[in-house]
Amino acid sequence: MNKNYYAIIMAGGVGSRFWPVSTPEFPKQFHDMLGTGETLIQKTFSRLSHLIPKENILILSNEKYCSILKEQLPMITEEQIVLEPDMRNTAPCILYASMKIRKQNQDAVMIVAPSDHWIEDEEQFVSNLQRSFNESERNSTLMTLGILPTFPNTGYGYIEFDKLDEKPIKKVVQFREKPDYLTAKKFIQARNFLWNSGIFIWSVEAILQAFEKYQPEMFELFAAGEKEYNTTAEKAFIALNYSKAENISIDYAVMEKADNVYVLPATFDWNDLGTWGSLYDKLPKDEFENAMVNGKLFVENASNNVIRTNPNKMVVIGDLDDYIIVDKDDVLLIYPKKKEQQIKQIVTKIQEEKPGF
Repeated sequence: MNKNYYAIIMAGGVGSRFWPVSTPEFPKQFHDMLGTGETLIQKTFSRLSHLIPKENILILSNEKYCSILKEQLPMITEEQIVLEPDMRNTAPCILYASMKIRKQNQDAVMIVAPSDHWIEDEEQFVSNLQRSFNESERNSTLMTLGILPTFPNTGYGYIEFDKLDEKPIKKVVQFREKPDYLTAKKFIQARNFLWNSGIFIWSVEAILQAFEKYQPEMFELFAAGEKEYNTTAEKAFIALNYSKAENISIDYAVMEKADNVYVLPATFDWNDLGTWGSLYDKLPKDEFENAMVNGKLFVENASNNVIRTNPNKMVVIGDLDDYIIVDKDDVLLIYPKKKEQQIKQIVTKIQEEKPGF
């Protein structure tokens, strides 16, 4: 394996749309969401290790998840766990981890990947990643993997690329926010829009140059700790300075400002597993299009539902169509699938009115 290849796995999110299975104490990336026998972060680590040396895979997460990470990924060392003391969005933690990597290896090229995506065709994923690494080694580019849209999804951001660019790796014109339905339909019809996967590839020098150019204050904040990185003094420096960083995503901080951004249309199937509906799409169904995780299901006049419960529990449903049914410890969720985007707001209300849930 190439010793210059690195990965940063983003594993700090709380996955509130997967409540009640995903909670701030134990979020979705640490669950076996599809009943495969592996959690999402375990699958992500395994997928990346097909191309990247295991010792070069860093996990970016919050301090409160440290013990879970050690339990689920016992092969990693303490040095591979990069903990943020405060949740400051993706730009600060990517900058922090990139500076740590540069101190180890100035020739590094890396992928930044979320921990909770579902990718079935891992062979194609590795092929796409290798192509992106090759490009990043040759040129000072900021790359992303774009997903060919299959329908006008309003839950994803989009990447617009140059229509006239006939090369496999295409120049990005602009990033577009999550659209309404009619706008999403226009994107699909235009045929030069891709879903934004949130997967990025670049050399360590390219991304640090971009931070220095577009986020000089943040760059200077973290550059001041260069001597401390990968030493026993690092934790104290981060504890003192991390909260001073602006709370901003890598998209807003760098990708939407830079003029050297390119996208490779991915050739693997992809799902960001952001909601129960997206999970439903990846699960096997019965003859009535019901999807079950764990448990045993008996239905009478019920279809298009997604059900998750404890292993071996019998679930009986009747006269329900297109619902989310989740039984987890002290919480039972029964909610229309078409309103799943509201679950995040419901969780916030419950936490305000009924602390402890």
